[in-house]
Formats: sequence, structure tokens, C-alpha cells
Amino acid sequence: MEKSILYNKERYEAKNGKLHLLPEKVLQFGTGVLLRGLPDFFIDKANKKGIFNGSIVVVKSTATGGIVDFEKQDSLYHHVIKGLVNGNEVNEIYENTSISRVLEASTQWTEILELSKSKDLKIVISNTTEAGLVYEKKDTQLINTPFSFPGKLLSILWHRWKHFETNADKYGLVILPTELIPDNGNILKKIVLDLAILQQLPNEFIDWLNVSNDFCNTLVDRIVTGNLPEKEQKQLENQLGYQDHLLITSEPFALWAIETHKYSTVNELSFSQADTSVVVAPSIAKFRELKLRLLNGTHTFCCALAILLGFETVKDAMANNDFRKFILHLLANEIAPCVLSDEISSSDITQFQNVVLDRFSNPTIEHQWKSIALNYSEKIKMRNLYLIEKFQQLKNEVPMAMSVCLAAFFVYQEKLNQEVTINQFSFSESFNNSVISLISLINNKGIQFVMNECFNIKD
Repeated sequence: MEKSILYNKERYEAKNGKLHLLPEKVLQFGTGVLLRGLPDFFIDKANKKGIFNGSIVVVKSTATGGIVDFEKQDSLYHHVIKGLVNGNEVNEIYENTSISRVLEASTQWTEILELSKSKDLKIVISNTTEAGLVYEKKDTQLINTPFSFPGKLLSILWHRWKHFETNADKYGLVILPTELIPDNGNILKKIVLDLAILQQLPNEFIDWLNVSNDFCNTLVDRIVTGNLPEKEQKQLENQLGYQDHLLITSEPFALWAIETHKYSTVNELSFSQADTSVVVAPSIAKFRELKLRLLNGTHTFCCALAILLGFETVKDAMANNDFRKFILHLLANEIAPCVLSDEISSSDITQFQNVVLDRFSNPTIEHQWKSIALNYSEKIKMRNLYLIEKFQQLKNEVPMAMSVCLAAFFVYQEKLNQEVTINQFSFSESFNNSVISLISLINNKGIQFVMNECFNIKD
């Protein structure tokens, strides 16, 4: 794909009748599809609406792969959005022009440090996976390339502080880690502070790091993949007239929740004004709870049940009207009452429930139930156990759909010859008895009989 084909004026802003490159406001660690399909998508959308008016410098930190495709394509790429919104099919092609350049940490660290001194720079974004937020004692480099991402971030902040000296208070950064762990901003800040102390950096710098920089907890949620299926990929290439080696595909749904108490940070994150899927708030606990219980929790509850019923993928199960009715019952009648709180309204739950149904039903995503079943026992403890206990507290009865799901889990584990017993979970006696009874019924009569008897779901 030639640069001349992709030259795009949306990459520029007008000043006094002339076109200028958008200022490089964002430094992003990671070239992966999630970053390009979520934060970069929202920033590009804001740029096209004339709101944020800033480009992204991407840092490639990993040893695998290269940046040749970014160089050949002037960092431009297409984003195909496919799936369902309110039950209606969506199929859009979007050209993203938000990235100005891509630098390699291993060979271009000097350029990256030079960027750290820019007054235009406002935001740092990262997605280095959960393994990237680690404390490395060997990270004692402030000039040469540090080993870990926290070490690299400390180096950038240190050079920024030294460059601006007495005016440094005006030039702190908003730091947005998108690694998929709770309190990611707090965790990253602690590691950076610990590294600063390890390197015996001055107290004045540590105070500036603490006060003038905002390490925000964030939550990101969107399924983003690479190329389309081969046939669709070729059709798109014929439509475009060239190959896009950076093309990504995603579902329509997206969420980027950012937690901050600073008014100045809200102003810096002006791209949030371009899409309601970006939420900047003093607390993002509500969004984490909705995702954990209604989305992840439903996946985990239904996984073994779907496998025993013969469904390979989530979309296959959702295409079955009876299974879809079961999930609706589970969501609306058993999970929803447990999630309702002072912070989470019934309308929040209904809206998110509808999103869950759209996402589960997406015909373009091959989400295998057996993949969801990985680390099954731990997922139940983290996502489902609270809901089971909460329902019994609220209703003083055993939740039937949850009981069937857990019985299916134990039957499935037995089929896999896994040594998992009901005593490994702290269920109530009444829930235990219900599950044991259902296990026996499934083994003797079959899962379809149980579904028909309990929920009038027929073969």
C-alpha cells in the first residue's frame, strides 16, 4: 500500500489557511490490535470531529515482529467493524489516520527520550499485557533502553522533569495503562515509584511524579482481531485497490472507562467527547462490576451447559431460540437482582444486558466454549460465587438456572476426568443439595431432559 494512495488531510489541521501536522500529543507503548482498535479508534474519531487534534507516536517494545508495515503504509490502516447493534447487523470500513510514526524502543530510545521533552506531549497509553506491569530490579537504566515498561516510563518521566526543571509542575502527563487487571493505574504508579526509590532519584522528582502526573485506572473492552476470513479479505482488497497489512477487525461494542478525580485530566482527555463509549469518571467500579457479572459471569455460568448441549461456539448457542431464552432468564431473573445497587441502576443493567446479547450473538466471532472453559474453577470462584450467595440472601431460595449451570460444570469436569468436587466451593448447604440432585438427573436422564423439565426448553 503506497503512501501516495493513503495521504489523508484528516491527518492535518488547518492554521491560518495552511495545513500542519497534528501535534504529537500521545505516546503509546504497544502496536497491538486492541490499542489500534480501541484508544486509537476513539482518538482518530475525535480528530475527525476537530475535537482532540492530536496524533499518536507508537513505541514498539517487543522483540517479535517489526515496524516495516507501518513505515510502508505511513502508519495508516483500515478498521472493519462487524456485528450487531440492537439486533441490527453492522458492517463498516473505517480508515484510521491517528498514528504519526512508530519507533522501536531497542534502537530509537534517544528519539523517544527527545519526545519526552515536548510541550505537546500530554498522554501516555500502554498495553503491554498483564506481564508487562512488573517490578524489575535490573531496571537501573535512565539513558539506555530500560528492560520493563515501568522502567521505560520512569526514564521518560525523569528526562521530562529534568528538561522542564522549575516549570515541570505544568508538564505532568496523564498515564492510561489499558492492561486487563484491576487498579492498573495504581499498580503501575507503585512500580514506577519503587523503581525511582531503587535508583535513589531525588525527592523533588518523586514529589513531582506523585502530584503532577495522573496514573489513571482504566477498563477497556472490545474484541479486536486481525485480518478478515480469506474470502472477505480478498473482496475488501479488491474494493480498496491494494493490500492493507495492518488491517484490523472488531465488534461494534467498545468501552474505555477512565478513572480520575482531576479536572485537568478531564480537559486533556477531550477525545472522550467524540463518543459516549469513552467514559471519564471519578469511579469506574460500576463498569467493572457490570462486565464481570453480566458478561464474564454469564459466559462462565453457561459454558459447560452449552458444551453438553452440543454447541461449539457462543454464536451457535445464541442462534438456538431455547438456549437464548435460558440466557435471558439467567440474566434478567437471577443475575440482575444481585447486581442492582446504589451505583448500578436497573436501566444500567437492562442496557448492558442488551449489549451482552448483541455481543454473544455476533455472527462474525468464533468464540469457542472450550476456550472459555480454561481455568474454569477459578473463573467460577471469581465471577459466579458472589452471585450465587447474593441471590440466596435476597430471595431466600436456590437460583435454579445457576444450579443447573453448576451441575453441568461438575458433569463436564467428570467427563474430562478432572478431580473437581463440590466441596472445593463454599456453596450453601441448600445450593449444594440442589446441584447434587441435578448432577444425578443429568447423568441418568441427560442434560436436555433437565433443561426441558426446569425451563421448558425442548430439543
